[in-house]
Amino acid sequence: MPIAPDAPAIVRFAADLARLSGEGPVLLAVSGGPDSMAMLALAIGMRAGVTVATVDHGLRADAAAEAAMVAAICADHGLAHATLRPAGSIEGASLQARARQARYALLADHARSVGAAAIATAHHVDDQAETLLMRAGRGAGLSGMAGIRSRVVIEGVPVIRPLLDWRRAELRGVVRRAGLRFVDDPANADPRHDRTRYRRLLEENEWLDPLRLAHTAGALAEADSDVRTMTDWLWRERATPGDTEVTLAVDDLPREWRRRLVRRAVAAVRIAAGIDAPEWPESADVESVLAMLSEGRQTTRGGVLASARGPNWRFRPAPARRTG
Repeated sequence: MPIAPDAPAIVRFAADLARLSGEGPVLLAVSGGPDSMAMLALAIGMRAGVTVATVDHGLRADAAAEAAMVAAICADHGLAHATLRPAGSIEGASLQARARQARYALLADHARSVGAAAIATAHHVDDQAETLLMRAGRGAGLSGMAGIRSRVVIEGVPVIRPLLDWRRAELRGVVRRAGLRFVDDPANADPRHDRTRYRRLLEENEWLDPLRLAHTAGALAEADSDVRTMTDWLWRERATPGDTEVTLAVDDLPREWRRRLVRRAVAAVRIAAGIDAPEWPESADVESVLAMLSEGRQTTRGGVLASARGPNWRFRPAPARRTG
């Protein structure tokens, strides 16, 4: 099936893809939904060096057919495609978070195997607005409110979002003009999911402008980047790493710098000691750790024991719990 000409959109997409990915081929994460199918259509029109992967989490009966649809379209246009499936079933609480973790792990492994320089996802302006509202509702700090980043590293591989300046309606137009099939995931209309409720909030209230909300997220991302740069400098000046421990000199530091240095110290000890459970996200809540250490008490977080001696805070692997 030929791709209908959409030259201005293709040029726009090609420029953002090149800016974010640098050199090397890009792995497109294409689910079969309208947004990722629009990204696929633009890549086909660009005739660039891309490869494609679809993740079938095994959570919906229709997922295998959707992956086969994407594979068939890629075959029609001479693009390499792989369907990726987790080794075991995804179940338990926080199902969407678990599925996301499995998805990026599979994509990262496949990107390395095919020599891709980056993974591209189809996140857009409306996703960014939903994310900002969702995180604000949860009381997120600066890092969380910065929203979806245009480029991050997940599972050791760069993940880029070349459509982050595009509206959902624009992408629907692209995929329809291209004549490509797509499937709307029924989970996107399931009110049990937080994102669905915030999407409905945006749809029902015109005064909530997704473009302005996305602009706010971008401004917060810039501020967060500046704070991260300062944190890097403070880490060099204030952190004393050992083999499997870190000591921080925190005297006279504002709370935000302490918060960020504590997160980094815990992460550094976990890496050095090979601690991989429980999970330790970059935005982990460390308020209780700050409170305990400020009072001169010790506490355990993420498998790491934190203790205070005056202005110096020490982090080392927590001793194994006694049983019996």
